[in-house]
Amino acid sequence: MAITKYLAKRITNYNNPNSLGSWFRKRRAASLMKMIEVVFSQKGTVNIIDIGGTRTYWKIIEDDYLASKNCKITLVNLTKTDCPEDNVFQEVIGDGRHLDFADMSFDIAHSNSVIEHVGGWQDMVDFSQELARVAERFYVQTPSFWFPVEPHAMFPLFHWLPISLRKKLVMQQALGNWQKAATEEDASRIVSSARLLTKKQMRQLFPGASINTEWFVFPKSYLALKL
Repeated sequence: MAITKYLAKRITNYNNPNSLGSWFRKRRAASLMKMIEVVFSQKGTVNIIDIGGTRTYWKIIEDDYLASKNCKITLVNLTKTDCPEDNVFQEVIGDGRHLDFADMSFDIAHSNSVIEHVGGWQDMVDFSQELARVAERFYVQTPSFWFPVEPHAMFPLFHWLPISLRKKLVMQQALGNWQKAATEEDASRIVSSARLLTKKQMRQLFPGASINTEWFVFPKSYLALKL
């Protein structure tokens, strides 16, 4: 559907610093920078693990700022990305549900719009527990189930529809960031690739953390913070 592709380009194109999605990310960066400031004041360096992270995402913070705080950021992804490694960034292959790092290896664990993609509920539990295990502080953002536009399909009410109808829709046309499904199996994979969460579920996944709501008329996303 052309309109959903257009919306995806205008809203969730994070290569465009003027997109709505980029604006929200930059606004949320204040909480992340506060964490960085606290750690830097205590240690003089800041060691961050970003699960599912990309170099593009970190454009929300100036490179000079990250360097001035002696930040070392380890990006963890299932496959290699095109991230150039430098004095700040390095990349490793790994699974956020089973991280190959010792307890408290990092100062901050970070994840942006990833937990909704890791699988079923137990996968999310494993993911959240690993974040809390490898770092004293964490910053975890995820889209809200209660926002009326599904952020991947860019289709109103899509995630509230029965699974059978969602599969039918993705087999009929490309939606948002999703290509048209070629088979029913492909449709099932696409539909199950994102499982949006409620605030109650985020509280269950991150007990003891503060769960902040980002609003855009409706709850747009949730941010789990442990400072």
